[in-house]
Amino acid sequence: MTDFASITAGASRVSRRMNARAATALTLAATMMLAGCVGSGSMTPPRRSAKSSPPSQPVFDADLPVTGATGGLGAPAGAPAAAPSGETIGNGSVRVALLLPLSGAGQGAVAAQSMRNAAELAVTEIQSAPITVLVKDDRGTPEGAREAASQAIAEGAELIIGPLFASSVQAASQVARQSGRPLVAFSTDTSVASRGVYLLSFLVQEEVDRVVSFAASQGRRSVAALIPQSTYGSVAEAQFREAAARQGMRVVAVEHYPPGQPQAAVQRIAPLIGGMAPQADTLFVPDGGDGLPAVALALQSTSFNPQRVKPIGTGLWNEARVFGLPAFQGGWFSAPDNRGFEAFAARYRARFSTDPIRLATLSYDAVTLAATLTQVQGSQRFTEGVLTNPSGFAGADGVFRFNPDGTNGRALAVQEIRGGAAAMVSAPPRSLVATN
Repeated sequence: MTDFASITAGASRVSRRMNARAATALTLAATMMLAGCVGSGSMTPPRRSAKSSPPSQPVFDADLPVTGATGGLGAPAGAPAAAPSGETIGNGSVRVALLLPLSGAGQGAVAAQSMRNAAELAVTEIQSAPITVLVKDDRGTPEGAREAASQAIAEGAELIIGPLFASSVQAASQVARQSGRPLVAFSTDTSVASRGVYLLSFLVQEEVDRVVSFAASQGRRSVAALIPQSTYGSVAEAQFREAAARQGMRVVAVEHYPPGQPQAAVQRIAPLIGGMAPQADTLFVPDGGDGLPAVALALQSTSFNPQRVKPIGTGLWNEARVFGLPAFQGGWFSAPDNRGFEAFAARYRARFSTDPIRLATLSYDAVTLAATLTQVQGSQRFTEGVLTNPSGFAGADGVFRFNPDGTNGRALAVQEIRGGAAAMVSAPPRSLVATN
């Protein structure tokens, strides 16, 4: 593998022929790909296990939106930083905080430990990493997140990574905003995103846009939808309607169903998606491994044929329980390129002797980005202009960028379900189109 010095030297030579923003993106992409070995050619998939499957539901929380704008994000003058309390990872001069529900309830604590391990992996894979990660337990509550953020800032954290849950993001962001610190969080609830509060998560909006756009590019012109009555379903439906209109696809029908109980909705929509001459050529179902088996069974009881009506979905389809369902054979879904996660998971497993959760790459990418920006951007490392570079950054899950409003954009692949597995039918773009 090419060493760090030659990569950054090459980027510097190119930078003399490019504008400053594009040169910065090139340097960061090279460094992050080196740290994560993404694109190195070593993409042997790891063994499969239930623990490494994606979660059946995204990390959503029902907090109120964060309102207001953030001012300048430069580090304010203040008293000397307190000595770190609690666990730290690394020994660099620049401090960043990692807020996770380490003592939270249920699966939150499991996710937190996996994401904490991913942060350690990121630091160890970067030679002479210039950061110290202050690991803080937010207990999975807004109060805990507020306390953890306050403590981290008192200890000199220039950037806050996390929390995981939306209500905790809202609480921590209020503290971060008052101190002029940016925050990179893991919630999928875009209502908590704002200027200076960035979401590094898998957003359903991006996945819906990608799969609908791909379906349209393959000649699909009319679409019906079965939508679960959930927060995720509501967000997916709103984006689906926008994406279909943008692509000129006719929405034939939209039916809703209680999670796990799709039978009545399928019967209502059956005349439009079944038979020899269905009115729709595409069926959108934004559900996951917990709900799709019941949907598939209900569809099989009708005259639905996935060869005539193409099923499409989101990244929730990306698990083994979905791949074997007869009603979804040939179906398309959008998600990050699996090879990046599989390469990360192999290295994670070698270090910790266990499988990472699917969200662990988010922590890995956030910490890698913090270290990389510190190496190549100096005192400007966490400013708004650097963090929202429209060309984005290359991470374990592919290219991503932070939008000025706090949401993100990702380069996503489209996969097709084929006989118990998923095969890529449209590769993710290697770069993101710059926006104004």
